[in-house]
Amino acid sequence: MSGPVTRTLRSGCKINLFLRLTGTRPDGYHTLKTLFLPLAEPHDELRVMELPGAEGLSLTCSLPDLDPQGNTVAKAYRLYAQATGFAPGLRVHLEKGVPHGAGLGGGSADAACLLRYLNERALAEKRPALSQDKMMALAARVGADVPFFLQAVPALATGIGEALTPVPHPLPGFGLVLVCPPVHVSTAWAFGEWDRREEHNFFTNTLTFAGWEDRKPLVHGFWLENDFERVIFRAYPELERLKERFLTLGADAALMSGSGSSVFGLFSKPERAQAAAGLLAGAGRVFCQVL
Repeated sequence: MSGPVTRTLRSGCKINLFLRLTGTRPDGYHTLKTLFLPLAEPHDELRVMELPGAEGLSLTCSLPDLDPQGNTVAKAYRLYAQATGFAPGLRVHLEKGVPHGAGLGGGSADAACLLRYLNERALAEKRPALSQDKMMALAARVGADVPFFLQAVPALATGIGEALTPVPHPLPGFGLVLVCPPVHVSTAWAFGEWDRREEHNFFTNTLTFAGWEDRKPLVHGFWLENDFERVIFRAYPELERLKERFLTLGADAALMSGSGSSVFGLFSKPERAQAAAGLLAGAGRVFCQVL
């Protein structure tokens, strides 16, 4: 019998180039329209030790408050095993690099990473595996953003985020600066605040674009806007100040991602992005890349 094999799987994240909340379903889930853009950084790592002859998942994490049963990685494993009967023995350590509560979808990306690994391994071992359509359906049961991370290409998402239409890269060559401040925003709380304040009934959002309200689309006919900003910025004014700072540093646009707390700036000239990243170093973890 061969000994354990360890593999390191890398899992990225996403930002929302716009996010509109469009309604609430009878089951309590919110419908939305958003444009997902995958990012390579920041990233998580799943260190997977394969245990020959064993079954089941043992999961640890670099964050001490991980829920081993409620985590999306554990949920992805359970649902895949139920769907296929393939439940290989795995010892997985999740090394978190994507901040929790930052609106970057790190947990969903981790779940998609493990689903992809399980299906590829099942195919290699000639065990029952899932078609692409069944993988996408199973991923949606794990979490609304998980199907996006299975494909990890720019995509327009509707429904609860699971109905995806791939689109051409919307901002090739732009510089992106992403700041993850030391603030945790609960997604459940953000949705609850949105419902409580009924933002969709009496607010009209427009993009603050380099200090003025812009009516010209930046990304394939869409304005960069995020309905959550109206809720989140009231409770966390430091995030609004961070967005404003991006604009004063020359960003062509700035936006909060998802339900926060991360904020990003887009720069048509990548060299300006690099300069801004240096000046924002004290605001939190800073990532700078060319799209």
